[in-house]
Amino acid sequence: MSMKVKEVAELTGVSIRTLHHYDKIGLLSPAKSAESGYRIYTEENLNTLQQILFFRALDFPLKKIKTIMTSDDYDRLEALEMQRDMLVSKRENIETMLETINKTIKNEKGAYKMSKKEKFEGFDFSQNPYEKEARERWGDKKVNEANRKAAGMTEATQQEMNNIYWELASIRDQDPASAHAQESIKKWYDFLNHHFSTYSLEAFQGLGRMYVEDERFTKNIDQFGEGLAQFMSEAMVVFGNQGK
Repeated sequence: MSMKVKEVAELTGVSIRTLHHYDKIGLLSPAKSAESGYRIYTEENLNTLQQILFFRALDFPLKKIKTIMTSDDYDRLEALEMQRDMLVSKRENIETMLETINKTIKNEKGAYKMSKKEKFEGFDFSQNPYEKEARERWGDKKVNEANRKAAGMTEATQQEMNNIYWELASIRDQDPASAHAQESIKKWYDFLNHHFSTYSLEAFQGLGRMYVEDERFTKNIDQFGEGLAQFMSEAMVVFGNQGK
């Protein structure tokens, strides 16, 4: 049974404006009635919309969703199984984060004494959910090298990484081009090159741009301080320009 855009909006909770936008960018294009010109959504259109919303729940940008769903080897069932696995992983991470925040609340009330390690449980940057983007930008060889090193990252290395984030977060209100900011961002550049892969100045700048272009990067980095991703991105661009 076909449905009009208003009916789909009421059924799904997706605004009419959003549905029009999906049509405009070619992500979800329903047929149009020859008589009235209204958008007519079929059962297949609704299945497509459901898949789009699963991807959105996993923080996939619309451009990436369109690339996946219009590829020649796209398979709906395979995509659903992948989305299920990713959502299960996300749920597990959220449960860990909830446990950490509950312990933190008890710690603040004096009812529980948290260890240093417990304070950062759930903040896991060793597993990169953006591997596909990285492979597209820098190639398989560099990503494989980085993954091999990340797999063997020790607790001390994880703590070193967090410490750099905290240091940068503490000065994020300063000028990214200041001597202090550049000294701190150099620690990040040296850390990445020592523990993960060999980054050229151009690749380092490109990584910084991803921090603000990809909302998932921004969300993770800003856990250490709102605006940190933007600050790091700007500081990384300055750092690269100064070294050229």
